[in-house]
Amino acid sequence: MRGGKHLLLLAVFVAVARCQQLKVSISPNFTHLGIFSGDLFYLKCEGGSGPVKWYFNNSKQSEINETLKITSAHPKHSGFYQCESNGKKSETLPIDVNAFLPQASLTIRTGQPVMQTGGSVILHLENEDGLQGWKCWVNRGLNQTNKIVLRLKNPNDISINFQTSRLLVPETIFWCTDSNLNNRSNQVTVRTSGRQVSLEMYPPAPIEGEKLSLKCLVWGTDDIKTAQFFHNDTEIAKSSSSELKFPEVKESLEGKYKCIAIFSYKSQTAALQHTVTSEEQYAYIHVPPVKAVLSQSQSGMSCSLNSLKFQANSYHWYYKSDATWTRVDYSPDQGNPTKSGTYACRGVFKNGRSSLSNSYKYESSTTSGTMLVVIVLVLLILGIVLGIVYIFRKRRNTRGPIYEDVALKSRDKGDDKYEPLQKAHGAQKEGEYDTLHPEAAGGEKKEGEYEPLKQEERKEGVYHTLGMEGAAGGEGGYEALKKEGMKEGVYSTLGTEGAAGGEGGYEALKKEGMKEGLYHTLGKEGAAGGEGGYEALKKEGMKEGVYQTLGTEGAAGGKEGHVEEGKGDKDKNYETMKENEEVKAD
Repeated sequence: MRGGKHLLLLAVFVAVARCQQLKVSISPNFTHLGIFSGDLFYLKCEGGSGPVKWYFNNSKQSEINETLKITSAHPKHSGFYQCESNGKKSETLPIDVNAFLPQASLTIRTGQPVMQTGGSVILHLENEDGLQGWKCWVNRGLNQTNKIVLRLKNPNDISINFQTSRLLVPETIFWCTDSNLNNRSNQVTVRTSGRQVSLEMYPPAPIEGEKLSLKCLVWGTDDIKTAQFFHNDTEIAKSSSSELKFPEVKESLEGKYKCIAIFSYKSQTAALQHTVTSEEQYAYIHVPPVKAVLSQSQSGMSCSLNSLKFQANSYHWYYKSDATWTRVDYSPDQGNPTKSGTYACRGVFKNGRSSLSNSYKYESSTTSGTMLVVIVLVLLILGIVLGIVYIFRKRRNTRGPIYEDVALKSRDKGDDKYEPLQKAHGAQKEGEYDTLHPEAAGGEKKEGEYEPLKQEERKEGVYHTLGMEGAAGGEGGYEALKKEGMKEGVYSTLGTEGAAGGEGGYEALKKEGMKEGLYHTLGKEGAAGGEGGYEALKKEGMKEGVYQTLGTEGAAGGKEGHVEEGKGDKDKNYETMKENEEVKAD
């Protein structure tokens, strides 16, 4: 009886001792999924009390808390971890940080790595093998992991966007896994801050040799007057730009960063400025992951890795279309691809993949031949067009005979009844013209020709108008208008028969012999008032408002003449216009 009790007490003591045995646990638990560069995880020493000592590869660490935080995993963190409490040590926990990328990609689509408390972000998940059965997880501290259910619109979707719930804790971790928990995405860590200014880092996990951008952001405004950047409490930049760029990340850039912003809100007075310092962010510099290398030969394109430590299970090929890489089915055994364009590749492992290789622009022989034909045709068409333009311009600029004057002497025969004027012998300047001299040899004046006007024989104010038969004033001729023989106000108009007042002639209108208001209109046969003549309308003899209309036979009321209203034939006369009915015709 007593022996049985002793055995029972011994079993209880062993069980209690086992429960109090030190143990190192990991959260989130990625040991079966693999830990990747940039991951954040916690190590906890369970079963101990009092101060805790941590050992990494049997080397004592400075941390004395029961929780050891690895903020950003790095291959240098690979090894064995062990804790000690009250003189007892735990078993070792192996950690292996992969030097390649996880199978799927998780990124922030809308929002920032540092958000204000109570905000949220939109995440983007992508897996080229599909997302059927995938789910996501959220961790808000030790042992506080919850599942996020994804709802795909199409079972064949390879990407999806989803919004997180409100961010209420200082640090929240997101990641996604497949249905069998064999593959997962990278982590996305979102931190919160209650300050108006935050320091953002792109990418959140800087990679050695690549670019890095730091941004000093102010919530609610972009009107930043000045931004100061500090590295390990030392000012490294100060300008009106809120962004600081590093073209190449080096290991020396690792450390703490913060910024101070001087800004104002547009809704407030412009003179009211604020100065706020952001919270510190630690930049962990990471080594580049394993990268694929694309090479090309006459037999086709080939893909390999830049590290001999790794062996890819297979390779995936990609074609660039509209700045987006699309996976294509291609094997180096097929030789060169049939489609021209830009290609890249990457290695695929059991639970991860390498980074994308260098790109290669391939031109197929068919495309090259087609392009050559197109270039030749374009050059040929261009040459024809230029030739046509040259010929057209040459013809347009070619000058024929400068001018050809036609003499008034007509020919009696032939279609061309005018004889061309030839340029005088010895004329040198282009554009000169010759005046024919009828007195020259062989140039005797003939009937119908014109006599040249000689300037020295003309007097000032005398103008000669020559008729068809010469200047003699014969039939059809015109007599000179002599200015000196005219009085002021007298103008002579010569008829076709001369100035003598013959048939068809016109007599001068003499201003001096006219009274004011008297105007003479001369008939075709002269001013004598003969047949067809018109008699002057005399203003002084008329009363106001009375006007006379003269007939074609004169003003005497002759044949077919017109008289005042009431004095002639009513059927043939014209009505006299009166301004005042009380005024009678004279």
